[in-house]
Amino acid sequence: MFRIRRFGGRTPAPAGPLPETPDGHAVPAIRAVGVRKNYPGVEAVRGLDLTVAQGEMFGFLGPNGCGKTTTIAMMCTLARPTAGRIEIAGHDTCTAPGRVRRRLGLVFQETTLDLELTAEENLRFHADLYALPRATLAGRIEEMLSLAGLTDRRDRPVRTFSGGMRRRLEIARGLLHRPSVLFLDEPTLGLDPQARADIWEHLREVRRREDTTLFLTTHYLDEAEQCDRIAIIDHGRIVTQGSPEELKSVVGADLVELRTGDDAAAARDLRDRFGLDPAVGAGGVAVRAPDGARLVPRLCAGLDVPVYAVTVTRPTLDDVFLHHTGHRIREEPTPASATLTELAGDRS
Repeated sequence: MFRIRRFGGRTPAPAGPLPETPDGHAVPAIRAVGVRKNYPGVEAVRGLDLTVAQGEMFGFLGPNGCGKTTTIAMMCTLARPTAGRIEIAGHDTCTAPGRVRRRLGLVFQETTLDLELTAEENLRFHADLYALPRATLAGRIEEMLSLAGLTDRRDRPVRTFSGGMRRRLEIARGLLHRPSVLFLDEPTLGLDPQARADIWEHLREVRRREDTTLFLTTHYLDEAEQCDRIAIIDHGRIVTQGSPEELKSVVGADLVELRTGDDAAAARDLRDRFGLDPAVGAGGVAVRAPDGARLVPRLCAGLDVPVYAVTVTRPTLDDVFLHHTGHRIREEPTPASATLTELAGDRS
């Protein structure tokens, strides 16, 4: 087994439980106030305010280049804010970066595992960097390998692992030192649908067993739906935040689509009898209405024409994004986009 000299010459104090405020309330896992980040010719983050409670699964939703990765870089002390203040578990990222780093774990977009080392060796390397106590290290490594479903592959080189297995190992590595907050930057980017589903099942298990705040960035709408709360960011600004259901309720009504024996007559009935504003197209009749599922039986009973098919579509987070920004989530990168590994080399 390889040996690494521990940095700093002494074992850092364990992170311990999160503190409380004088009034007895828990200190937020993350607090950001008036945060800005400028690069030459680019204002990447523009006055961000954000609070994440302990134990939340918080999603940062937005297109590539919108400021998600830059924000995480500042929260993880990989970049300094141009203005504003960020606290992780009550510690300022600029004045107490060492204490902040003890409180957080980080999973980058790109793999940062050593592919020639085994799964266990990668975890031991991380443990040495954090100077974890050797008396309890073997048990903690065993626990993390079990959580990742990699116990039977502990002695295999990581280069033999699939993309999903590598991602689970990186999450296990990020949790090894028991952080208060685990940051995941696009944790399923590049994985196939089955691997993405496996990672999300894994994250739910992580949350249940480790009681860790999870803060993740994503531009996958279905992933954001699984978070307790979401902040939607565009062009460096948070445009709205709340639970997925709260955000979708602001958009309003469900979309009800019908195929009938006479779409024009059905549209007249919807206007005259139900006070709705239908639209007739090639696919049938479409109308917006609150609680569309409850409305459907009334429509079918109240229309004078036969109804062949009905579909009800609830508002999506893409609709929320469109409502607040005027456009859909963009997939293409913008000039401001960067990865965390690139920003890690620029502490400005």
